Amino acid sequence: MVTSTLVIQGMTNQDDSNKVSRALQQIWGINKVEVYLDRKEAIFSYDEKAATFDDFQQAVLELGFAVKTKDGFRSRSLHEWQLEHREGEASDAPNL
Repeated sequence: MVTSTLVIQGMTNQDDSNKVSRALQQIWGINKVEVYLDRKEAIFSYDEKAATFDDFQQAVLELGFAVKTKDGFRSRSLHEWQLEHREGEASDAPNL
């Protein structure tokens, strides 16, 4: 079991917090989720054999929130990036 934290930009109310919580709870392998609106973060534990940290990050991005990474904030999911670019041009895909 692994415990991780996501810093989430854009959560402004309890409804946002609930959306994040529900999205994280839908990921296979999740054990526990706590979302703190005042700190703009989600702390969760999961089975690392069933899911990866990126799975949880992607779920939050797909809700439209930005997620803080070591390089700053990531605000687009890989799926959104792919929709903006034609197939066959994946060689210049960002390393998200």
